[in-house]
Amino acid sequence: QVQLVESGGGLVQPGGSLRLSCAARGFNLEYYFIGWFRQAPGKEREGVSCISSSDDSTYYADSVKGRFTISRDNLKNTVYLQMNSLEPEDTAVYYCATDLNIGRSSMGDFFKVLEVWGQGTLVTVSS
Repeated sequence: QVQLVESGGGLVQPGGSLRLSCAARGFNLEYYFIGWFRQAPGKEREGVSCISSSDDSTYYADSVKGRFTISRDNLKNTVYLQMNSLEPEDTAVYYCATDLNIGRSSMGDFFKVLEVWGQGTLVTVSS
């Protein structure tokens, strides 16, 4: 069974940092684009970051550029999202996801055609 399992969320003060982890089960994530999206109450889902399968090129939403870093460890079958300089506006449930499209060569419509995502991990930024 194909699964993604997120962890690492929690409560952090503004300006603080968290590292989210996304462990893949039932498939090798090194062959797929993997992304993070977030869902805050009353707001639309937002694609936050994505990492490619071939050359580890990355994408970041403008709202997190310069503060968040996505990376992958293929030996551990895990993708990470390092979040620094957190702001209250970053408060949301964070999900990792993939479209399971082994032939994808660019991000394109990635966040619109997701096939698998995890249960989410809550990030709360508050003093």
